[in-house]
Amino acid sequence: MTQPSEARLHMVEHQLIPRGIRHPRVLAAMGKVAREAFLPASLRDDAYKDGPLPIAGGQTISQPYVVALMAQAADPGPGDRVLEIGTGCGYAAAVLAELAGGLDTVERLDELARVAAANLRAQGYLKVAVHHADGSLGWPPGAPYDVIVASASAPDVPAAWREQLAVGGRLVLPAGGRRHGQRLLRITRVDADAFDEEDLGAVSFVPLIGQQGWPASGP
Repeated sequence: MTQPSEARLHMVEHQLIPRGIRHPRVLAAMGKVAREAFLPASLRDDAYKDGPLPIAGGQTISQPYVVALMAQAADPGPGDRVLEIGTGCGYAAAVLAELAGGLDTVERLDELARVAAANLRAQGYLKVAVHHADGSLGWPPGAPYDVIVASASAPDVPAAWREQLAVGGRLVLPAGGRRHGQRLLRITRVDADAFDEEDLGAVSFVPLIGQQGWPASGP
């Protein structure tokens, strides 16, 4: 069987670089973090396939390319404080932790929050703080953040995230329909009252459930 390190190298060379992921630090992080360590044993052989995989709670772990695309768009630096919304199994948090100075990550499902915290500890990411809370409200105790990355689709950009973004900071999120018609956006805070918005293309994510997201029930 192909060793995970070889599979990661193949993923970087064949899934990421040809699609425009060129940021050296992002490529290095994607080549370092062991995606298989964040998956149930039954899915570990599929860890580097080019697609999302199911995890507990009806959620998914994003395909490696999407994780890399969002990290490249957010461009966290070594001194940046990062907020991640939607911890899932902890894989994307580990990638962001390789790039940033500090990381808070918020997960609304208690089961996933506990699993992610255990996964991150086991892989040595001891400075990642996992919080079980409503991610649509961000994490005010750690604000302001230089980078906010969301892995669930909001109907619009939550006001809480805008408020918690530092001037000059980048917010990368999917927004649009609950299940369809989503676009990946990069929001840059220009000053206290102004934000620039860029459309990075079509994506498909689970919905953001919460006070400033979607209601728990819906199609």
